Amino acid sequence: MEGIKIVDTTLRDGEQTAGVVFANREKIRIAKLLDQIGVDQIEAGIPVMGGDEKESIKTIVNAELDASIMAWNRAVVSDVKASLDCGADAVAISISTSDIHIEHKLKQDKDWVLSNMVKAVEFAKKNNLYVSVNAEDASRSDREFLIKFAKEAKEAGADRLRYCDTVGIMEPFDIHDRVKYIIDEVGIDIEMHTHNDFGLAAANGLAGVRAGANYLGVTVNGLGERAGNAALEEVVMALKYLYDVKMEFTTEDFRQLSEYVARASARDLPAWKAIVGTNMFAHESGIHADGVLKNASTYEVFTPEEVGLERQIIIGKHSGKKAIVNKFREYGIKLTDKEAEEVLSRVRESAVQYKRALFDKELIYIYEDYKEEVGEEWKQEKTS
Repeated sequence: MEGIKIVDTTLRDGEQTAGVVFANREKIRIAKLLDQIGVDQIEAGIPVMGGDEKESIKTIVNAELDASIMAWNRAVVSDVKASLDCGADAVAISISTSDIHIEHKLKQDKDWVLSNMVKAVEFAKKNNLYVSVNAEDASRSDREFLIKFAKEAKEAGADRLRYCDTVGIMEPFDIHDRVKYIIDEVGIDIEMHTHNDFGLAAANGLAGVRAGANYLGVTVNGLGERAGNAALEEVVMALKYLYDVKMEFTTEDFRQLSEYVARASARDLPAWKAIVGTNMFAHESGIHADGVLKNASTYEVFTPEEVGLERQIIIGKHSGKKAIVNKFREYGIKLTDKEAEEVLSRVRESAVQYKRALFDKELIYIYEDYKEEVGEEWKQEKTS
């Protein structure tokens, strides 16, 4: 599974999320951040839209990034000409391959699909472009027609086939078999482009890679139409830690990238978001916090610093005595066993009352009230 390349489509499919619009400066900034972390190819947008879209793509191309810059096109020669005008070095040529799309969306037949795809691919290759042929709705396409489509794309000069699980209906075992069949029958590079309608986008993308696909399409934070796409940060870390794939990625910048895209898209980054959510390294449960304090690897597969986060020991209803002792040590207060038990009881009571974890000042107030109740003065020790 070495040599897997990451294709990021945040600026195209991500921006197609209902209600999301990136300003030009945001698109350029996102492209630079993607390049900085190590993305292999950036799908920058749709040149034929013209206006701001075309200008932002040109600016990204002229930024001289290390990543390949891909532009998205319909299987129409004029679309490819617009991509050439932007200076992109790669194009995605997309057309539907499923019966439901061909009949109801395109209102054409399969021969028309093949003819238009081949014309667009041949034109792009004559102009020295890298070509990805996108089989839209591949998951619902007739298997033998999809093989014919892939073969004709390859004969026309296409560099790879993008297998699009457009409506996210696949599951990992089935998509593995389908992708392997295409590779065995056609011998063409495959890119996985998976949607998250059933919460399986990342799993399906990884299953395709196990079957032999060598490109993985992603978006930052899983942004995308409907339920979104496979998330860049999840896929990269899964490849690195679950599949032991060597990834030349600056993962320390993942949180920064995710926060920026979240703000630019006006979509909150949930605390529980896999890989980059703040809860990834927040521990409250007494058993978990105790384990992490003794050895972080007991409940953390990788360090928080590796993805730009920090570890947090949260004090709340589920905290244990050792976490309380450790937290108050940060304040320069050494709790006795009895004090820790008494304070912990009050902490749990307050957490239930407030329905949340407690802030540092609230913990100090609890301690002050406790010491007052037992008739003792307290002082905070100086910490070195």
